[in-house]
Amino acid sequence: MKSLFVYLFSSLFAFSSLCLGQEKAIQLPNPDTTGGKPLMQCLKERRTVRSFDSKPLPQQVLSNLLWAAFGINRPDGHRTAPSAMNWQEIEIYVAMKNGLYLYNAQSNTMEQVLKDDIREKTGVQSFVKDAPIDIVYVADMSKTSRASKEDQTFYTAADCGLIVQNVYLYCASEGLACVVRGSIDRAALTKAMNLRGNQKIMLSQTVGYPK
Repeated sequence: MKSLFVYLFSSLFAFSSLCLGQEKAIQLPNPDTTGGKPLMQCLKERRTVRSFDSKPLPQQVLSNLLWAAFGINRPDGHRTAPSAMNWQEIEIYVAMKNGLYLYNAQSNTMEQVLKDDIREKTGVQSFVKDAPIDIVYVADMSKTSRASKEDQTFYTAADCGLIVQNVYLYCASEGLACVVRGSIDRAALTKAMNLRGNQKIMLSQTVGYPK
């Protein structure tokens, strides 16, 4: 009887651990890198929108969006946006209703880092709390440590801007609403995200369907 109890307990623990693991990471479908509108049309239609429907984005759209932002597009690990000295220092966090996730381009997953809904903390505008996703761009300054402070500031800002524009163009191609935001209480958001001292919040970007 004791052996049976131990077996049942171990099985239950293993099952619970498996379920928890599934909650902490979302395996995204492979990005669809075909189709979409022509580049010149996307540039023509690129715009900022500040009114969002709360409808969630399908996982395929999330996968395509994050790949367009800063996914891997070559076998050598290079990305869809350039980065100075190939630092690849910009990290993409995605705040959603069911938690905060970190995009892992290598595994094409969204890894949960918080279960809390912190969308409201990603900006001072009222729409951020209801939009389906708020992207937070964070620079891992430990990857830039060999550069001067001036170069770190310049290049991380440039690298982040390139990713932001990729998102704008993808949204123009797919008919999504999008706005990049610098109005952030960075101290409060840094605390809410449990960021390390060498991580620096750069910008936020809200994406969703237009209202």
